[in-house]
Amino acid sequence: MTRTALREWWHASGGYREVLQLAWPLILSQGANTILQMVDRMFLTWHSPEALAASGPSGALAFTIQSVFVGLAGYAAVFVAQYTGADKPRQAVAVIWQALYLSVLAALLILLIAPVGASIFRLAGHDPAIQHLEVTYYDIFLYGSFTFIGSAAVTAYFIGRGITRVLLWINLVSITCNGVLDYLLIFGIGPFPEMGIAGAAWASVIAQSVALLIAFGIFLRDAREMHAEGGWKLDVPLMGRLLRFGYANGVQIMLDMIGWTGFMLLLGRLGATALAATNLAFQLNCIAFLPIMGLAMATSTLVGQSLGRDDPQAANHATWSAIHIGLLFTAAIGALYVLIPDVLIAPFAVKADPVAFAAVREQVVVMLRFVAAYCLFDVCNLAFAGALKGAGDTLFVMLLSSGLGVTIMLVPTYLWCVRPGGLGVYGAWFFITLFVCVLAVAFLLRYLHGKWRTMRVIEQEVI
Repeated sequence: MTRTALREWWHASGGYREVLQLAWPLILSQGANTILQMVDRMFLTWHSPEALAASGPSGALAFTIQSVFVGLAGYAAVFVAQYTGADKPRQAVAVIWQALYLSVLAALLILLIAPVGASIFRLAGHDPAIQHLEVTYYDIFLYGSFTFIGSAAVTAYFIGRGITRVLLWINLVSITCNGVLDYLLIFGIGPFPEMGIAGAAWASVIAQSVALLIAFGIFLRDAREMHAEGGWKLDVPLMGRLLRFGYANGVQIMLDMIGWTGFMLLLGRLGATALAATNLAFQLNCIAFLPIMGLAMATSTLVGQSLGRDDPQAANHATWSAIHIGLLFTAAIGALYVLIPDVLIAPFAVKADPVAFAAVREQVVVMLRFVAAYCLFDVCNLAFAGALKGAGDTLFVMLLSSGLGVTIMLVPTYLWCVRPGGLGVYGAWFFITLFVCVLAVAFLLRYLHGKWRTMRVIEQEVI
């Protein structure tokens, strides 16, 4: 690309500048969340290897149950984006209220189905001591379901409007609260009891509650300023459209989480070392993955706003701008995974048992090479999926992601990796890598087909 072409792309609608202006607060927020999760896992590592091993499957299962509703509520961001592009702020406020009403119903439903968790952990065949910790962590997260689902609904307003700096400050407050509470409650500092893995879970729920209250207050202020106070009224047609498009987004996230949770449960059959190493490798993968999630959210917003004002060319420009930026970032992070894995792993070893952690470290180093191989493809997955969702193509994203996850990742791992005499943990990681790469190619083909250019969620029917 010549300097002139680069300058034109930078300043164009949907160009690098516009993407970065919207994305950098989301990227920093996701990066801060990455640091928090790493600190959380590091504290659990220091507390006990069993706590670290239990936190992965139990946290994944809890979010799997919540995720369909988090995805549904969070999809309100696409409605807000398209309403913003169409200059209809009152409808943008109204859809957030509908998402909040659905969040309340979802939290009540989750409480009814929560008891299935203990049975799932028993069926997984993990060590009884780990099972007890898994159930503890899982139960607390489900008690706090409304804080996570409601937060997804309210933050959808800021994401869809493109007011991402507000989200950054809210997240920084929440993350600081979470980190401090993690340390106090896990280890029992000062007047606080030593709660171990339960302390980590309660810290997350309390911190998310703080974020929800702050975000909701700012949302109400904005609604008053736009004279959209009446948006709180129940709007059945609007809620129906949110359900129509958002359910596939929520189900897709849930099915993805079921796939990853199933993968973790399968690896538990290979022993605590393989499970702990995979937990840690996924945690380090978040250094690349979560910031790109922020970039994907920006892509979805810009595509939605562009389509709301009937400008698919700007939407296309924003998508490719996000991919270019994401590839540069993940290439740099991937190099760190390969060249200095021990530097990334070192903080987790500080207070861990040296003998037990040595075996974990050996496996993590190899796993990070797989991560380096697939993280570039993950950029395409997230950016193209974000663009398709920003248009309303949620059903295709759901069917493709879940179908390939089962056929390329889960089934081969079960048949050929975790059984006696199988390929073992590295074979399982090969199938993860293959899944991510094939998924990226499939999303690219769907995007190039171009159906997304004529789709809208703010109309009664998809065009």
